[in-house]
Amino acid sequence: MNLENITLISFGYFEKELLEMIVNEIEHEFSFPVKTREGFLALSEYYDAARKQYNGNELLKVIESRFATETTKTLGLFNVDLFIPILTYIFGQAFLNGRSGIASIYRLSNERYGIEKNQNTFVNRIRKEVIHELGHTFGLIHCSNPTCVMRSSTYVEDIDQKNHHLCGKCKATLDFLISEGVKS
Repeated sequence: MNLENITLISFGYFEKELLEMIVNEIEHEFSFPVKTREGFLALSEYYDAARKQYNGNELLKVIESRFATETTKTLGLFNVDLFIPILTYIFGQAFLNGRSGIASIYRLSNERYGIEKNQNTFVNRIRKEVIHELGHTFGLIHCSNPTCVMRSSTYVEDIDQKNHHLCGKCKATLDFLISEGVKS
């Protein structure tokens, strides 16, 4: 695959400045240009009334089938509460070594937890989640390094404890995977 860029597609209301704040860090981490655009989906089709949440598995499948391309890593960004059947909620998910992923900002704001608003914390959480899910699309698995962005995050506090960068081991793995992908 000859990867040309990473595309972030926002679904629903997103402040344009919010995406612009994270683009440079994503480009730096993966060494590919990042494009942003808006998308549209009838999200009600993915709503589970019993859970009062949106099915992450189904949203990921639709991003893959309708928006992903062979030359782009595509990440759908949402502002809805996501779940998968085996978990109460998720911040995002992606196809490992695939073309697409999803992330949601729904559970990333302090206000959701009754804490005073902090825009910097909110943006940092978004940045980390987007980089984490994109890491999976490049073939990176969860890392045991507590500060690596590829460390698994069950709670928002887990996100806060890690950096928005790959650790040395994950960066070396990413560079290898990208170099191998370019050859094929």
